[in-house]
Amino acid sequence: MVLTIHHLGVSQSERIVFLCEELGVPYELKLYKRAPALAPAEYKALHPQGTSPIIHDSDTDLTLPESGACIEYIAHKYGHGKLFPQPTDPSWPVFLYWWHWSNGTFQPTVGRVMMSQAVGLSDDHWLVGMARDRLEKGLGSLDEHLGQNEWLAGSQFSAADIMIMFSLTTMRYFASFSLKGYDNILAYIQRVSKREAYRRAMKKADPDMELVLGPDAPPSLL
Repeated sequence: MVLTIHHLGVSQSERIVFLCEELGVPYELKLYKRAPALAPAEYKALHPQGTSPIIHDSDTDLTLPESGACIEYIAHKYGHGKLFPQPTDPSWPVFLYWWHWSNGTFQPTVGRVMMSQAVGLSDDHWLVGMARDRLEKGLGSLDEHLGQNEWLAGSQFSAADIMIMFSLTTMRYFASFSLKGYDNILAYIQRVSKREAYRRAMKKADPDMELVLGPDAPPSLL
C-alpha cells in the first residue's frame, strides 16, 4: 500500500497529514506551492474538483478529494476506526455534532468572512454584518463547549479535533479574525498544538509557515 497525500501549502490538506501522524499510518507526502495564492495547474489536474486535500491510494488506485471523505477513508481503512467514537460510546452524539459542525457550518462561516474581506466590502455592508454575526455566534458556542470539555467529543481526542484545527489556525492567513476573549478556544489550540503528531505534521507539511496559535490573525496571503 502506498497512500499519497497531495498537500497544497498553507491549506486544509494539513488535516490529512495530521491524521496520518496521529494514527501512525504510513504515507508519501507530495508538496505543492501556491501560484501565487491559488493551487498550481499540476495540483488542479489531479482531480476534476481541483481542491485541497487530495489523496491517492495505490492499493485501489483511488483518487479522493474532500477533507471529511479523506479522513473517514483513512481512519476506517487503515486506522481501524480509531478517532471515530462508536454508537455505543456515550460521546458519540456529541462527536457527531462537532464533527459535522466543524466543516459543515464553521468553515463556511469563516469562508464568508474571507470572501467579504477579499472583495473589499465596507464594514457596514449587510454581508459583512451577517458573516461577522455568524462567526461570533459560532466562536461563542465553541468557546462555551470547550470551557467544559478537554476535546470536542469530551474527554477523548477525535477526528473532530483534527477537522476544526485548520479553521481556527491556518485559515486565518486568508480570513482575518481575532480570537481575543475566547480563552477556552485559545487554550484548546495550545492543547492540540502540543500533540507530537501535530508538531510532526506541520513540520513536514509547511516547514516554513509560522503557525497561527495565538489570538491575533497573521498578515493575509490574499
